[in-house]
Amino acid sequence: MILTIAHKEFRSLFVIPSTWFILAALQFIFAWFFLARLDAFIQVQAQLAQLANPFGATLAVAAPLFGTLALILMMLTPIFTMRLIAEERRNQTLTLLMSSPVSDCHIVLGKFIGLMILLSLIIASCSLMVLTLASGTQLDTGLLLTNGLGLILLAASYVALGLYVSSLTAQPVVAAIGTLAIFFGLWLMEVSAVDHDNTWRALAPTSHFQSFNIGLLNSTDLLFFLLFSIAFLLLTIRRLHNNRLYS
Repeated sequence: MILTIAHKEFRSLFVIPSTWFILAALQFIFAWFFLARLDAFIQVQAQLAQLANPFGATLAVAAPLFGTLALILMMLTPIFTMRLIAEERRNQTLTLLMSSPVSDCHIVLGKFIGLMILLSLIIASCSLMVLTLASGTQLDTGLLLTNGLGLILLAASYVALGLYVSSLTAQPVVAAIGTLAIFFGLWLMEVSAVDHDNTWRALAPTSHFQSFNIGLLNSTDLLFFLLFSIAFLLLTIRRLHNNRLYS
């Protein structure tokens, strides 16, 4: 049943014309940024040749591109999560779904997986663009894999939080604005925290992605993303359960 709901959500995303527009705009942004970083890397080849341990194209081109994608995911996810529950509640289709023999856990996980498939495709398209560099230079496979894993975990945490906010209201626009405000607040906590203040920075998902972005696989960051995602998925399930009880 989870896969059935996930398939339905994934297909419904492509029915909306705005999804195709967003995907097209993202490809343009990725291509522009990728070519800009590649051009800058080519221009400094003479200077890099004089260094004992010059950095490669993976660190100069791929890592910044993945870092940009992480920020784009922060702004993009609320647009998709706002409709997962809030729009169904506004259209009164959530009541029909909850009256069917489907558990709250199946509903939440199905919607979560459906959106994660779409975001995974966006991450994969960006990764494929980076892999074209392999035709002219040697890539750091470890750095690429850690960035890909970090982006998947970051997207999962964003979707989980967005799902929870979407379950709190019947207005998709309110859900989108609320989710984006929370994401922006978490991001401000990271950038405004001083060097010795790790408490606030530890609460921001983007700060934990930085380790993946430079090729470090830290168990603390893995645990943070898993706990963050699971916590908000459980809160969403609890919210739907309460709606089922008191509706």
